[in-house]
Amino acid sequence: MSQDEQDRPSVLRAARERTRAEITRQILDTARRHLATAGASGLSLRAIARELGASSSAVYRYVASRDDLLTMLIVAAYDALGAAAETAEAAVTRDDLAGRWSAACAAVRAWALAHPNEYALIYGTPVPGYTAPPATTAPAARVSTVLLRILTDAAAGPPTPATAADDLPPGAARALAPARSTAGPQVPGALLQRGLMAWAALFGTVSSELFGQLHGIVGDQPEDHQAFFTESVRRWAAHVGITPDRTAPEPDSPDGSRNPPETETTTTAQVIENSTSHTAKKVSS
Repeated sequence: MSQDEQDRPSVLRAARERTRAEITRQILDTARRHLATAGASGLSLRAIARELGASSSAVYRYVASRDDLLTMLIVAAYDALGAAAETAEAAVTRDDLAGRWSAACAAVRAWALAHPNEYALIYGTPVPGYTAPPATTAPAARVSTVLLRILTDAAAGPPTPATAADDLPPGAARALAPARSTAGPQVPGALLQRGLMAWAALFGTVSSELFGQLHGIVGDQPEDHQAFFTESVRRWAAHVGITPDRTAPEPDSPDGSRNPPETETTTTAQVIENSTSHTAKKVSS
């Protein structure tokens, strides 16, 4: 057998995989458009097949059921949101805890405003009859993992009242076991509790804005929403013990702390302004 004959099966396999990936992408893109019109509970593989000009049986070769389609959409949405938060947080210097916190929070809001239907799929009303499988767990945890890493760095720095206290009652401490497995034992229980409270407030605030629940409470202009969000992020950070002058420890620093030059510190307002103002105006227009 010649080398060309030996290589042919792998070439054909790669071509089939590319074709499958492209058709799957088309199915998911079409399903995302249907989310905007029919909602998650109204997704129909038959309707998607009609739009693609394919038979239902052809689509079923790539997506076995409506629930499988929902799972694929949910995993993709969580991954996209997580990647946005990770990329924004990674772009900030490591010792700028407040900047990292603000960048991650701003990225969550910016992604939600830019992808309202996908955000509603993962943080909106549950789809009747659908139970998310374990495959969604790891993607769903990507944003919280970013925030927990910041808490871990805050705990390793100079102590503050917010980061040094560890006064959780036993029941509350046990409740935090899943987050503890990510944050590690070095994060005081009270700091972990505060951080998760801020995490819940972040998604509650973003959801309230996206689903119109701030109307009559916060001004309706985009700059009103952004000002409210900016100040919320600043106060969450202060509650957690992360302020613009708090820094993460350097690995080679004897006391685990230093004061960065002023040019290295990114303030909460600056990060959020840069990350979300364009998106907010675009969505509101």
